[in-house]
Amino acid sequence: MLPPDFLRSKFDAGLTYTDYVASGTPAQQGAWNSFEQGAALAPEESSLIASFQREVNALVVSGVWCGDCVQQVPFLAHIERANPDRVRVRYLDRDANTDLAERVMICAGLRVPAVILMNEDFDFLALVCDRTLSRYRAMAQRNLGASCPLPGAPVDGREVAQTRRDWVDEFERAHLICRLSTKLRARHED
Repeated sequence: MLPPDFLRSKFDAGLTYTDYVASGTPAQQGAWNSFEQGAALAPEESSLIASFQREVNALVVSGVWCGDCVQQVPFLAHIERANPDRVRVRYLDRDANTDLAERVMICAGLRVPAVILMNEDFDFLALVCDRTLSRYRAMAQRNLGASCPLPGAPVDGREVAQTRRDWVDEFERAHLICRLSTKLRARHED
């Protein structure tokens, strides 16, 4: 499905958060930068990420044009900043990487963001696609039909905090998978 060599090559081709955001139009960059300013981790979330002992790599298939991406992906930049020695994140444009995007389709659609979590060997750990559970719950309360917010659309503060926590939880889960891995425990002698 997603062999480590393929994932590593995609990760190596990915952009840093800053370069990824800079690939957008000025209006898109403004939307991303505006949301990022309010997306900082809570102190306890930052401490949790800083405590990671294993490397977690994340490959984000996204679109700078996508409202859902604007309102979720900046959390990943903050997660990486909380422990840059153990959390590495790279970003790819969905439309320029259909060979990967087609492997992580949801409900037969090329959905974004799609976040592939991997260990230090680029072994697949988890796929988090489209929206977190808190984001879906909030959307369901507003509208049960198809929806894609415009970049820069306001987001309720509770939804921001809950969605941020969902992303922290996904990274914690990936870290614990790595921490408890027989292969990695033998390698790191712990």
